[in-house]
Amino acid sequence: MFLDRAITVVGAHAEGEVGRVITGGVLPPRGASMFERMANLERDSAWLRNMLLFDPRGSVNAAVNLITPPTRDDADIGMIVMESDYFVPMSGSNLICTVTVALETGVIPMRGAETIVRVDTPAGLVEVVADCTDGRCRRITFRNIPSFVMHRDSMIEVPGIGSLRVDVAYGGMIYCIVNATDVGVALARDEARDLVELGERIKAAAAEQLPSVHPENPSIHTINQTEIAGPLEVIDGVKTSKNAVVVSPGRLDRCPCGTGTSARMALLHARGELAVGERFRHLSILDTAFECRIAETAKAGNVPAIVPEISGRAWLTGISYYGVDPEDPFPEGYRLSDTWFR
Repeated sequence: MFLDRAITVVGAHAEGEVGRVITGGVLPPRGASMFERMANLERDSAWLRNMLLFDPRGSVNAAVNLITPPTRDDADIGMIVMESDYFVPMSGSNLICTVTVALETGVIPMRGAETIVRVDTPAGLVEVVADCTDGRCRRITFRNIPSFVMHRDSMIEVPGIGSLRVDVAYGGMIYCIVNATDVGVALARDEARDLVELGERIKAAAAEQLPSVHPENPSIHTINQTEIAGPLEVIDGVKTSKNAVVVSPGRLDRCPCGTGTSARMALLHARGELAVGERFRHLSILDTAFECRIAETAKAGNVPAIVPEISGRAWLTGISYYGVDPEDPFPEGYRLSDTWFR
């Protein structure tokens, strides 16, 4: 067997969401910051994302993460997240997968029952507390970057729907948030394809009609995803809500979505519905859960923000070696609309 570009990948999922982690065979991209490294990787080496995520080696329901040395002295590792359509500044589920893989495979050592790992991401430094009881990484709790609302109660026109009230918030990616009741969905599993089609239409309309630029990094300026939010209820004394995040080019996030949860918490706080320190449980389409709270308030530039704290778990699924046969007609893979939507 002869494979060019042989790459070692450890499979994992965080509360149902697939996040594969590259542990060997790829040199870190150049750049003075993780954001610059991410941009350089996307510009110069998009083949890596394409080869690992597109058919026939990958699938639409996965993301892949590259562990690199950090660019900051106060970080342990760097992380670059590659999704099907975007290289994104931050992803909660991918962070959970990446840190779990790094600890379980010995990339970074476990330092007792509570191991602190500082991750240098393109969105900023994220601090993780890993529950490493009995030598296993059993849970990840992280404090995300400052998250904030960009547009509140804005009206957009969506083809096939008409006027729709939405909010836009940032939690590491920029989300258009819409109430499930406003679009007539219950967030049930059998609605998955309808939710995807609906979410992609809403995202396209919102991206065109609601310009959204990060106050500290103007290169972050794209509404990446639609978050369809269920009602806020109190269950067993904890404020709880279900959600479905539509990931382009056409699938649902299987987990509650870490950056989407951060954006949702920022919106709930701005509305006076979630206080600092108050518990919040966010559910996915699969009813898996992230346990959350607002750790503190903050600022993003001059914009009021919160620091979300989110807790979830990842499980390893296997180790794979990927590469390209020199005679393979699809060295960077392909996409077909039967599974990739567009």
